[in-house]
Amino acid sequence: MSMAYEEYMRQLVKPMRQELAQAGFKELTTAEEVEEFVGSAEGTTLVVVNSVCGCAAGLARPAATQSTMNNDKTPDQLVTVFAGQDKEATAKMREYFEGYEPSSPSMALLKGNKVVHFIPREEIEDHDISDIISNLTTAFNEHC
Repeated sequence: MSMAYEEYMRQLVKPMRQELAQAGFKELTTAEEVEEFVGSAEGTTLVVVNSVCGCAAGLARPAATQSTMNNDKTPDQLVTVFAGQDKEATAKMREYFEGYEPSSPSMALLKGNKVVHFIPREEIEDHDISDIISNLTTAFNEHC
């Protein structure tokens, strides 16, 4: 790909990255960062597999941020990888989602490095945001 295309894409996704970062999500952009984080993770972690698609913008990111800001029980850590942008980081994170098909966007609640709750794209796209928030907060209340 051309450098101009790559720079265009970096600029295009900047606000999509910032939306989660401003809500306290740590971006993991390399496979090494993912491995280091998950390898030492304790407690619970919400992982958002971010995406440029409309359901990520209109549903996944807002549901993730609202559920973590408006619930008494929340995960100990909040992290994100960006599918289609940080390909190696996303592939490495998906290795920890054993038994789940790759899905963008998606969200996983980890306890240590094991998935205890997973929300694939099919449970995000065409769903009401309040249902997605409820799905997340129910998982937080059970596992956090």
